[in-house]
Amino acid sequence: MSETSVAEVEGVDREGQLLRYRTGQRYIHLLVASSFTVLFLTGLPLIFEPLSFLAANGWSRIIHRVAAVGFMAVPFLYLLVDRQGAKELIVDSFSYDKDDRRWLLHMGQYFLGNAEGMPPQGRLNAGQKLHHASVIILGAGVVFSGLVLWIWAGQLTDVQLSWAALVHNVSMLGLVLLLIGHIYFTVVYKAINAMHTGYVPRTDAELEHAKWVAEMDALKAREPQVPPTEQDPPSGPGNP
Repeated sequence: MSETSVAEVEGVDREGQLLRYRTGQRYIHLLVASSFTVLFLTGLPLIFEPLSFLAANGWSRIIHRVAAVGFMAVPFLYLLVDRQGAKELIVDSFSYDKDDRRWLLHMGQYFLGNAEGMPPQGRLNAGQKLHHASVIILGAGVVFSGLVLWIWAGQLTDVQLSWAALVHNVSMLGLVLLLIGHIYFTVVYKAINAMHTGYVPRTDAELEHAKWVAEMDALKAREPQVPPTEQDPPSGPGNP
């Protein structure tokens, strides 16, 4: 767990709410969402002929590259603000146990908005693991192909340039589809507020991430209990 204040310890209970997303994680999420949205909107005029007039003065290309810098900075900033959280995200995204495999077999039920009776999950359910793993892989495809097109385009043959553009565009398309799915599940499971406050209702967490809740409860139970301090006796006659 990263170094945070007591109020930022993952899993801390606050009036029936569990902290699921720390402040640094929420800002990283905002940077990913905003930079990717700008990349998508400014990239469309470069590949979609009816919108090419928007790129006529070159401003869309400049804005696209500024957003690209922000997008590329995400992993480095994540390591800076929450190194342990970034490491856990990568490890969890590519680690699947039998409960994850069972969950995937019932994914259709979850897709329809019903998490009742689903196999118990950790902090990330199997669908979220697949989502994050895909974002990592496709994001790397966008970044590396984008750098090739940005820096070495003049040194590439037509075939190499075509391949770089294909990897870039297909990776972006994959990320757009993942974004649509992400928005869908955010709405279906009413998770927008969680990314704003960082907290999720304990009842929802127990339903969708039972193993994570049990892990957090076990960690809390092992914490040393500090006995309450004795109050000073009231001052007055006989109590100087």
